[in-house]
Amino acid sequence: MSRVGVLALQGDVREHLELLDALDVDAVAVKTPDRLETLDALIIPGGESTTIGKLAVRFGMLEPLRSKISMGMPVYGTCAGMILLAGAVTKGDQPLIGALDVVVKRNAFGRQNESFEADIDVEGLAAPFPAVFIRAPWIEKVGSEVEVLADIDEHPVMVRQGQILATSFHPELTGDRRIHQMLLELI
Repeated sequence: MSRVGVLALQGDVREHLELLDALDVDAVAVKTPDRLETLDALIIPGGESTTIGKLAVRFGMLEPLRSKISMGMPVYGTCAGMILLAGAVTKGDQPLIGALDVVVKRNAFGRQNESFEADIDVEGLAAPFPAVFIRAPWIEKVGSEVEVLADIDEHPVMVRQGQILATSFHPELTGDRRIHQMLLELI
């Protein structure tokens, strides 16, 4: 049985843990660097990316995260998690892991009241995915090793780079397990 952690500093941790449990995965909340050593993969959840980044620094998680990801541990970032994985953001200054060769625009689709749901086509999935966008980012620029798996109006909203998977949207809020299954296939 695979052990998948969810970075539990802030954000929608519980929803990811519940979805992983439904996939019969050993799902654990991760708050300390030593917990990273026991994982087969990690999810960095949505939430507030600046807050999660600052807490990762405060709790000594940023460097261990960079190290484990650079050593090939599969990781999946949703919304704020995608921002944290990015190499850069278009505006502002916040702690980033920098493992994903993309530039992300925070809140690209607008404020909270402009959040929306859309059925999107995802490369590798037979049917559209019911994506939930909440103050969602999009990717402004992708590096040469980054594969765009889904977009909206030519803005990438799902990408993969090696063992790294990232989405602008929140599949953990839909009950659809297919994106999480994609992470498990990277193990």
